[in-house]
Amino acid sequence: MRRNLWLSGMALAAVLVTTTVTAQPPTTPPAAPPPQGERPARPGRHPHIHAATRDLERAETQLEKAAHHYDGHRAKALELVKQAEKELQEGLRWAEAHPEAFATGQKKP
Repeated sequence: MRRNLWLSGMALAAVLVTTTVTAQPPTTPPAAPPPQGERPARPGRHPHIHAATRDLERAETQLEKAAHHYDGHRAKALELVKQAEKELQEGLRWAEAHPEAFATGQKKP
């Protein structure tokens, strides 16, 4: 139980750190298009959620490529990454169904 809590906390921390770092505006515009296989940032609504989704997709790819199983920790991390991806997709679906929640510019926890 303690290990599962630790892994969940680490996965959440990784997502938060990644989105915080990614969400900061670049100091200079990108000179070249994104590398092949990567999608450019989606313009419009919810850019941070889209950036987090891309980061999770990259994390999923790296975890799938990892050669060692790390006593089950890699599989658990992969499971948590997929769970986080599903949560973000559900959040975007909710946002599409409730545009009025974003009309006033108020941030909800």
